[in-house]
Amino acid sequence: MLKEFKEFAIKGNVIDMAVGIIIGIAFGAIVTSLVNDIVMPPVGLLLGGVDFSNLFVVLDAGATPPPYATPAEAVEAGAVTLNYGVFINTILTFLIVAFAVFLLVRAVNRMRRREEVAPAAPTDKPCPFCFTTINIRATRCPNCTSQLPDAASS
Repeated sequence: MLKEFKEFAIKGNVIDMAVGIIIGIAFGAIVTSLVNDIVMPPVGLLLGGVDFSNLFVVLDAGATPPPYATPAEAVEAGAVTLNYGVFINTILTFLIVAFAVFLLVRAVNRMRRREEVAPAAPTDKPCPFCFTTINIRATRCPNCTSQLPDAASS
């Protein structure tokens, strides 16, 4: 079993998977930054200066009574909060990542379709008398000199 595990671990699939995971984590950080630092500030401005990461509902007040300016301030006071603004940011991050993955899969599928070219028409055929390979357009076998049947009649 140890030998099988070594074969599995050394194969390119495991290394490819590890590289994919590392790139995925880095890509996720980039998309999170894109959502939090590029997309959400203009959206917040359009909606009246709202910072989505600071949208929350206090479910249970903490030691210090509300109002709390940020979810971090509420947690520091011991309050229980429902952070729906962070959830909205997470949904947007997911949608951007899903769209990027869709575009990647779409591009890979297009490349695969281009590779799937129809096979070329055959250029040879067997002689029905001596079974040697001859040109498909031949009307007489160059090996046994037999008259070949027309392609239309066969």
